[in-house]
Amino acid sequence: MSKPKLYSITKSKIHKNGVFAAKNIRKGTYIMEYQGEKITKKEGDRRSEELLEKAKENESSVFIFELNSKYDIDGNVPYNDGRFVNNSCDPNCEIIIRKGKIWIAAARSIKKGEELTYDYSYDLEDFEDYPCKCDADNCFGYMLDSNLRKKAKKILDSRKKSSKK
Repeated sequence: MSKPKLYSITKSKIHKNGVFAAKNIRKGTYIMEYQGEKITKKEGDRRSEELLEKAKENESSVFIFELNSKYDIDGNVPYNDGRFVNNSCDPNCEIIIRKGKIWIAAARSIKKGEELTYDYSYDLEDFEDYPCKCDADNCFGYMLDSNLRKKAKKILDSRKKSSKK
C-alpha cells in the first residue's frame, strides 16, 4: 500500500502547471524524487542546447537536471511530477542529491495549498533569456542562481548606462 501523495498538480500563476501541497509539509520532508532518463553529461549538454533554443521561443521546456559530474537526468518523462515544480526567487523547497537520486525537499514548513517551488539556479550565460514570473517580493526578474544576482545586476546596470550615452 503506497502513501498518499503530499502534493497535487494543477494550474499555476507562475507557469502553466504547478505542484501544490495537498497537506501541511514539515521542513526537511522529502516530497518527491525528480525522475527521468539517466544520460551522460555529453548527451545532457546536447539535449539542453537543443531544448534551450526552443524554450527561448516558448515552444519547449528544459527538464535536464545535473545529477553529478558524469550524469544528468532528463526529466521529460510522463512519470516525473518534479518537472512541474516551478522556479521562485523565494523558494520553499530545495534540491538534495543523495545516493544517485535527486530529491525535492521542503526547505521550510509549507502550508496546505501553497505552491511548491525551488530556485532553478541558472548560470549567467544568457540569463536574460529566462525571465522569472514568480512574483515574490524579492523577485530578481530572471531565473538566476541567487549567488550570481549581484554580478547580473552589475551587467544590467552597465548596459543601462551605456544605452543612455
